[in-house]
Amino acid sequence: MTKPSSARLARFGFGLSSDIDRAAELLGPDGLGLWDQAAQEPTGEPAAELLTALSRAADPDLALRQLHRLAEADSRQDGTLLTTMTRDAGLRRRLVAVLGASSALGDHLVANPEHWGALVTGEDGVAPNGDGGLRLATPTVPALRTAYRLALLRIAAADLTGGRGLEQTMASLSALADATLGAAYGIAVAELPAGTEPPRLAVVAMGKCGGNELNYVSDVDVIFVAATDADLSAGTTVAARLIAICGQVAWQVDAALRPEGSRGPLVRTLASHLSYYRRWARTWEFQALLKARPAAGDEELAREWIDQLAPLVWHAAERPEAVEDVRAMRRRIIDNVPARELDREIKRGPGGLRDIEFAVQLLQLVHGRVDESLRVPGTLPALRALVAGGYVGRADGEALLRGYRFLRSVEHRLQLQALRRTHTVPTDPTAVRWLAHALGYTAMPGREAVESFRADWVSHAAEVRRLHAKLLYRPLLEAVARVPAEGLRMVPESAAKRLRVLGFEPANALRHIEALTGGLSRTAAIQRTLLPVLLQEFADAPEPDRGLLSYRQVSDKLGGSPWYLRLLRDEGPVALRLARVLGLSRYAVDLLARDPEALRLLADDAELVPRQRDVLREGFVAAAERHGVLQEAIGAVRALRRRELFRIACADVLAHAGTLAPAQPVDITAVGSALSHVADATLGAALRAARASVPALPGLRFAIIGMGRLGGYEMSYPSDADVLFVYDPPAGVPEDGASAAAHAIAEELRRQLGRPAPDPPLGVDADLRPEGRQGPLVRSLAAYAQYYARWSKVWEAQALLRARWVAGDEALGREFEALADTIRYPRDGLTREQITEIRRIKARVETERLPRGADPATHAKLGRGGLADVEWAVQLTQLRHARAVPELRCTRTIDALTAAHTAGLVPTGDAEAMAAGWTLAARVRNALTLVRGRPTDQLPRHGVELAGVVRLLHGNDPGEFLDYYLRTTRRSRAACERVLAS
Repeated sequence: MTKPSSARLARFGFGLSSDIDRAAELLGPDGLGLWDQAAQEPTGEPAAELLTALSRAADPDLALRQLHRLAEADSRQDGTLLTTMTRDAGLRRRLVAVLGASSALGDHLVANPEHWGALVTGEDGVAPNGDGGLRLATPTVPALRTAYRLALLRIAAADLTGGRGLEQTMASLSALADATLGAAYGIAVAELPAGTEPPRLAVVAMGKCGGNELNYVSDVDVIFVAATDADLSAGTTVAARLIAICGQVAWQVDAALRPEGSRGPLVRTLASHLSYYRRWARTWEFQALLKARPAAGDEELAREWIDQLAPLVWHAAERPEAVEDVRAMRRRIIDNVPARELDREIKRGPGGLRDIEFAVQLLQLVHGRVDESLRVPGTLPALRALVAGGYVGRADGEALLRGYRFLRSVEHRLQLQALRRTHTVPTDPTAVRWLAHALGYTAMPGREAVESFRADWVSHAAEVRRLHAKLLYRPLLEAVARVPAEGLRMVPESAAKRLRVLGFEPANALRHIEALTGGLSRTAAIQRTLLPVLLQEFADAPEPDRGLLSYRQVSDKLGGSPWYLRLLRDEGPVALRLARVLGLSRYAVDLLARDPEALRLLADDAELVPRQRDVLREGFVAAAERHGVLQEAIGAVRALRRRELFRIACADVLAHAGTLAPAQPVDITAVGSALSHVADATLGAALRAARASVPALPGLRFAIIGMGRLGGYEMSYPSDADVLFVYDPPAGVPEDGASAAAHAIAEELRRQLGRPAPDPPLGVDADLRPEGRQGPLVRSLAAYAQYYARWSKVWEAQALLRARWVAGDEALGREFEALADTIRYPRDGLTREQITEIRRIKARVETERLPRGADPATHAKLGRGGLADVEWAVQLTQLRHARAVPELRCTRTIDALTAAHTAGLVPTGDAEAMAAGWTLAARVRNALTLVRGRPTDQLPRHGVELAGVVRLLHGNDPGEFLDYYLRTTRRSRAACERVLAS
């Protein structure tokens, strides 16, 4: 059972890390005399105040033990410690905070009890200065060691009691390092042999010291620079002695960041340094130079060294391997962390300090080439400058600032405890509890404090890890790095020349650039970062000015949206993808102009994968059902169709575009299927809405049958939806009434999908119906059966080869397909006369339907070896052999061709030639629409449209591509003629 006195003492926090009875003993009359055992309370008001101060320490038991030891040591001198602590509340608070947080500093005070006076409040009531300054009476190593410890004690006390924030503490520790280096330098120079001329030697701070963000226990990175060869000998002596002195006084001096590392000479001349960095330095060495600043010795020489290296530093990111070098270095650091420590490493592990530092430094290297506000050595000032310049989002920047402060605070407390270099969170529960209390989690019980600390640590680490990946692996960063520094400067004089070289019309381009980047707003700053990269992408398109104009139009529409520029800057390859789409596809630009928010699709590979048919059907129907008015319902469906067309077009434009390509680039068959699925979903949702708007006829079954390219899952961007409308009247309803109702549904559907609107129309073409335009728009299933049995011709059987159910009553649709099977797969194949008729019709189509003035060699649809040639040959094969070869009973051209080849009906060479011709013609047809924004089947033989098609289809030379097209279609034509003649 806990003693009553122990229970009372436990309320002050004692007994958590040691025996509470020991605490009672140290506080009792034989100890500090602060606790009355009989009364179970403090011995007086001063004792109560001291006990309260001890209770607020990170570890009250440690603070008590250290105070007891210090009081004993002080009693052997003047014995004024406790009296002064009673009188000086500031001393009491500072000393107890140090004793409870650092066993190492407590040991130092016990060994040097007179040093507690360094924490006494001044006569003016001001706390002792913790700015890192040294009070060195005599320039000797022992005096320097003492002065260093006193300065460190004052910094720790100010840090632990809130007298200085994290950044001030880091700056104070860095200033203390500078002062120590300076004092050691003076001692080393004074020790030179008599008659030796003091060298001109600069000590340049690097790493955390250079960035004014030093922690409590760290090597101090430096580089030594001598002015001339004459300074080398004495300079090396001074440098070596400085290293030895600092090692005896405080910490190790690390000069491994010098050229050639530890294998290179300790001291080099300025000229030798410049020669090395110009010829041999690697990216990480320039990265290290970001933090270089004068620390001791000849500061004028240090500044000269920094100034002469600056041009090399700020062009290092233009190396082809620079960005990947920085990334690879970060990965190597993580790989070198022992596996058992990886998840506890707050510096080198994932989500640690190095993640923040590497992301910031890479952004500095890339953007600091032209933005001098980024040329600051510290991580936090650089991060703030990146946020101010628009290179990092405000929310992301604030998250990184919070993460850095938290992780650095953890590092400081860990190191302060034993003044030992460590970056690993302990596993021992007592040690973790102490750490949580040292970080300020003191307003809660021990377990809650630990859990709260761990929750914050996990949260910060996860956010840092996410933002590190987002910033360090941002595709836009690589693209900016590839742009020469001169190209990043949007100054009219230099920009005009560069724009002309890139293929822009300078006057117009400069007008657009000025409109986008003019002013001091954050939006303009972000645009100044994006535009140089986007201009490079636009320049690769056949019409650079059109891409820039489209970008300005999109920016004008979305510039006020808070997410727009943030999306371009932060979200993966969005900016580069947008530039490629704007530069190459008027079709996509027109869709985006109607729905600018669709730009978000470019951020995620998953969003560039065409949606499955069932998903589209459900989504389109749901959109239509949210509206009670037919026009509004169809408007919602058309808006969804527009979004899906943009999704497919972007995936198509970006296909195989290197790092910009979606993870699953679409090929021509996938494009055809995707466009057909969108048409299916559009027709299905529109049919439901149209039926709801027409007077109900209970029991009426109605279906839409896809024909032509819709039926074959081979729609292109300009394709209409070829359909047949079929109905089945309910029992007991007169045929005329059912026909009228079905006709009203079909007419309303066609009207609503084709009416003028901001969204692209979907033409619904029913011309393949029996009797063509002269026949009724809608027929019953029985009427279709009667017609096909009595009147159908061979071309109608050919048209039915692609018939499939698309929307409406599925059972009715399947019944129609079964009816179609009896016509399109004739039991005895085709007669000679029917074969001759098909050949005759094909010849007439080529003559009559080829537009006047069209070039039959380069017409993708009706030209020689193009779509129609292959389809006629394949469909003739299907009509002749599908009854005997079930694999031919499919609606897709390439599938049927493959089945014909497998069955031995088409030789291998001919099948390959026909597949190549059809595929190329289909790709060209889609590319022409994407480039022009309007449908055409004619591939031009020269001009920007040909260049755009070639660029989209991943070619380089229009002439070579044209030759390839003619050669491929010529072979396809020959193969088709052989199949048709066989």
